[in-house]
Amino acid sequence: MTATRGSVAGSGVPALPSGHPALRRLVATDPDAFARDHWGVEPLLTRSADLPSSFDDLFSEAAVDELVSRRGLRTPFLRMAKGGSTLTDRRFTRSGGTGAGIADQASDEDVLREFADGATLVLQGLHRTWEPVVDFAQQLAADLGHPTQVNAYITPPQNTGFSDHYDVHDVFVLQISGEKRWRIRPPVHPRPLRDQPWTDRREAVELAAQAEPLVETTLAPGDCLYLPRGYLHSATALGGVSTHLTIGVHTWNRHHLAQELVSAALARAAQDPEVRASLPMGADLSDPAALGADVELVRAALARALEDVDAADLTAAMVAASRGSQRAAPMGPLAQHALASSLRDDTALEVRPHLAPTLTPASSGGAVLRSRAGTVRVDEGDVAAVRSFLEVGTATAGHLGLDLARRLVLAGIAVAA
Repeated sequence: MTATRGSVAGSGVPALPSGHPALRRLVATDPDAFARDHWGVEPLLTRSADLPSSFDDLFSEAAVDELVSRRGLRTPFLRMAKGGSTLTDRRFTRSGGTGAGIADQASDEDVLREFADGATLVLQGLHRTWEPVVDFAQQLAADLGHPTQVNAYITPPQNTGFSDHYDVHDVFVLQISGEKRWRIRPPVHPRPLRDQPWTDRREAVELAAQAEPLVETTLAPGDCLYLPRGYLHSATALGGVSTHLTIGVHTWNRHHLAQELVSAALARAAQDPEVRASLPMGADLSDPAALGADVELVRAALARALEDVDAADLTAAMVAASRGSQRAAPMGPLAQHALASSLRDDTALEVRPHLAPTLTPASSGGAVLRSRAGTVRVDEGDVAAVRSFLEVGTATAGHLGLDLARRLVLAGIAVAA
């Protein structure tokens, strides 16, 4: 396996870059085999004995208590559900009191009461609120090439937080503590898009839930279950409290390409004066026959434009969408300010992880550096140094030049190595 994307021999599936440290913690199979046999297609259960380590370093029941009781967690970063229904926020949130009177903060007492009464606690967006999960989620997104999000589900004994449903994103389920019985059934709507939730097919889902499961298994601590989007599932905690992480993978799909293709074709078609022409005065927009000739003209123009669009035309839009789907690695503003103030020639710098930078020539000279940290103009004399820094990944402040290094540090591009 090489560090660049090639293809798996005879499969037509792109070969994944080497490494994949986050993915290898979740599946025991080779990453290329996972990409070929399971990615977006088939569930995969991996037992803890076959994985390199447990998930205790990522999350724990102690982490749940800290987030709920000491972090001032607010909705929508937490919710609670029981019997397949989500509880209203006011049942488990209160004001923070004097000096922090925000009304939707987690209430220790109310969360405890609802949990003891059988409600599942859901901590949402842990990829933004819990440091080990932040780092792992970003690395997994880099491994997969698709954005990720992470929620935690804490379920009381013998309770089911959510009834049978499907997700519109792939998921990795990481069992943290306790045991949970999972029932998995085939999709009623394969590969659903983000705007095709299970509630749109509630009757089909409820009917399918009466059939024998495709898989019924118990997850124990350290086990990991991969489910492609669309697979029906439900889970019940067994003898004790069950805690698991769900990593949602919001996959880029061909429908995204179709949207960008249509957008690019519309932009091309707009160059045709005939497409920009006004409809006849007094046109009856309710009469299909009256619009027929105009529809055919536009259809032909769009067909020509679609033929003219190639993959390169879609790259910039897809890169921008990908850049906006995740954040760069966390960066302390005060630490970064101190770094900028203390740069010396031998200060070691590196490109901020998960930055997704691109450097493109500017029409007026120099270049434009776009990344998850924003957009930075690069002077002509600095382009070579910046390009080398982005390609190599490290440099000393003296090699970059102290002025340029300071600007990159304050722009959130360069961080301490």
